[in-house]
Amino acid sequence: MAALGAMKLESDFVKQLAAMHPRELMEQLQSDDRPHFDTHWKLGNEIKPGDLYCYLYGRFGPPNGIQNFLRGDHSENLIHWEWALAAHGRIVLVQGHNFRTELWVSGEELPRDALDQLVVGIKATFPTYGRAMGKVRKALEHWIEFINPYYRIRSSVECLMSEIEGLDVERQTNQLGGIGEYETPEQWSEEWGRQAEIITKATGLCFGVRSMLPVMAEAFVNLLMYLLMKPALKRDDRLRENLIRQPIDIRIKSLSHNCVGFQTDIDYSHESCRRYHSLVNERNDLLHGNVVIEKLKFNELYFNGRVPVFDAYASMWERAFGVAKKSVGLELLHDERQVVESFIEYVTSCLEEKKQEEVRVFCARRDLGMCLDDGHLGILFSGQLADTVPGPRVPK
Repeated sequence: MAALGAMKLESDFVKQLAAMHPRELMEQLQSDDRPHFDTHWKLGNEIKPGDLYCYLYGRFGPPNGIQNFLRGDHSENLIHWEWALAAHGRIVLVQGHNFRTELWVSGEELPRDALDQLVVGIKATFPTYGRAMGKVRKALEHWIEFINPYYRIRSSVECLMSEIEGLDVERQTNQLGGIGEYETPEQWSEEWGRQAEIITKATGLCFGVRSMLPVMAEAFVNLLMYLLMKPALKRDDRLRENLIRQPIDIRIKSLSHNCVGFQTDIDYSHESCRRYHSLVNERNDLLHGNVVIEKLKFNELYFNGRVPVFDAYASMWERAFGVAKKSVGLELLHDERQVVESFIEYVTSCLEEKKQEEVRVFCARRDLGMCLDDGHLGILFSGQLADTVPGPRVPK
């Protein structure tokens, strides 16, 4: 056997490549002297997969490898396409996977620099098949993937809510008495520090969740608009952007006018909408630091000159931790979460039954796709990442 370092691809290897008929390939693979694929290469973006696909399709026609007959008619296959090519007595299988292109070459094993030679050779022939490549690319639907903002916010809310519940504030904190009620000042100080850490973390998380809850509902409305907006509005950039930039109450009220699939108009006087509107106002006060004295007050007292006269005594714990809990609304959190859930459910209930299910499916996916040809949304993949690992090489 020749040394691996001496093995090279023929200079005209790329030029001589020809598509194999699937029947011919099957006959060779089933024969007693069937070919062994001793060379396995992986390509990342040395040749972009879109360029390679258009090149192979434009030069050799539709994918002709056996894997094409094994794939399901969906986008969840481990191998999406395969070409079987032949040149100089070698078979080359070119496969499109989820994260790379794989090449299997029959015959004696080739060195890595032979792959570099192949890549250079293929790129050098791009101009020859440029028109055919362009025709193939033009026939493809052009999509982009994007993060579902509603799913992203909802997931963050659920994560923070879980952290708050894990702190178990109600059971892990309670009113502390004075220092004199503890055996030592150090014991009192240690308990004070423990509760301070819990309450400080809980109030910070609570502030984040309460700020995000109205945004979660707004993200749902925006997703609904993108998903169901009437085609004529979606095609007009100015109209589409104008609708999306309207105040949230206007967007909600006009959903049934600007979108398809609604069986009833949105009644903004409905209790779920009224409660959501109030929640938005609460969020604005919280997030923008609005000085609303009635909501911020925590004590009442009098002064006789410079002498304070308290209307009622509060413990040291109440003044430090009780005020923090009340000011950020820790006890309101679950109610406000329910306000948002009820609002989303009400808006969804105004849709036709088939659209309701469609919306719920889209809301539950992190990754969505948009077709750039006409702007419609789709779910391109299941969300489960899958990859393949080559099996062990069988000795000849």
